[in-house]
Amino acid sequence: MNLPPTNYPAAREQYARNGIDTESALRSLESVPLSVHCWQGDDVVGFEGSGCSGGGIQVTGTYPGRARTLDELRADMEQVFRLLPGRHRLNLHAIYGDFGGKKVERNAVRSEHFESWVEWAKGLGLHGIDFNPSFFAHPLANAGATLTHRDPGVRQFWIEHGTACRKIGEELGRRLGSATLTNVWIPDGSKDGPVDRKGARLLLEESLDAIFAEPLDPLHHRDAVESKLFGIGSESFVAGSHEFYLGYAVKRQKALCLDAGHFHPTESLADKISSVLQFVPEILLHVSRGVRWDSDHVVLFDDPTRAVMEEVVRGDYLGRARIGLDFFDASINRVAAWVIGARATLKSLLHALLEPAGALRELERDGDFSGRLAFLEEIKTLPFGAVWDEYCVRQGVPVGWIAEVRAYEKSVLSRRGDG
Repeated sequence: MNLPPTNYPAAREQYARNGIDTESALRSLESVPLSVHCWQGDDVVGFEGSGCSGGGIQVTGTYPGRARTLDELRADMEQVFRLLPGRHRLNLHAIYGDFGGKKVERNAVRSEHFESWVEWAKGLGLHGIDFNPSFFAHPLANAGATLTHRDPGVRQFWIEHGTACRKIGEELGRRLGSATLTNVWIPDGSKDGPVDRKGARLLLEESLDAIFAEPLDPLHHRDAVESKLFGIGSESFVAGSHEFYLGYAVKRQKALCLDAGHFHPTESLADKISSVLQFVPEILLHVSRGVRWDSDHVVLFDDPTRAVMEEVVRGDYLGRARIGLDFFDASINRVAAWVIGARATLKSLLHALLEPAGALRELERDGDFSGRLAFLEEIKTLPFGAVWDEYCVRQGVPVGWIAEVRAYEKSVLSRRGDG
């Protein structure tokens, strides 16, 4: 690929005059993998054959070209990875196993159902694979309860599913030489206000303890738990609230997943990071964009996303914060949506890395808040775009990429029909 030169030399000089080392920022960015979610490509359908969804998940739009098979999904993801600078990870849900056309119950999923994903990831040179149990889109989730179900038999089914997924995650981490983070999210809740909130949460704690009972090698596997404010059908009560999982993660020393769409619209996700990481070993960030609600819009290079990355960098948390994507938009080209969101996340991280954090902290320690505010404003007009372009060129990916996606749509996606 013959990539054009950039305006980087002049930009580097201008940043240096403000005490900012652009080379250091580019090296840091190169070391951070995004965990790229597979479910953007097929509208969270999976390969179990049921084609159903639900449990608080809703994908809107009917743009043509949805991936209908495992091969189609992988082809789309390969196109995405070709357009992302850096080396990244794959994030899988349990419903995306290679089941060979056979019905495999959720509590019977095993590592062999993901063997072809391991080989695929190796072939692409991916950083690793992360994993998620799928506690939704299943007949035993129709009542709005899984790990909090009042029926012990139903609850045991989902405990077995979570336990099996941890074992899968450990094997994925072992095979790829990079610890898998297996993240537990459940849709359990109720449309109207319950009387016994305590009972549901006691059952959830008991179920989680059963899932996490077997210690797994942290070199290969880590556990995370994810909260949510509300979902479709659980507007009034969610058992796995932020407060519940924060307490659980602190008590059991698990990673806590903070999803950008899972809080009140006026809450700042960035503000939670330093508080949480004071008491839990690590966090998983699900970078998303809620519009009025948890609508999982495509991530943009916007103020909330930049604020999250600024907090990660300012607090020196890059070693304890895993960054994953979690959005799905079927109203536009799905590959384009993937690339836009992933690149916006990387841009936000680079923007944060190009902040003179040391100088700003010194101004703050000295009580020079006027200087701090002035410096923050001045650096906003530094030539960030030239540094980003240079990163793309060095990584061998195009700066402008939409033409490649349009060509892929013409040659591949447009031939799939309605799916």
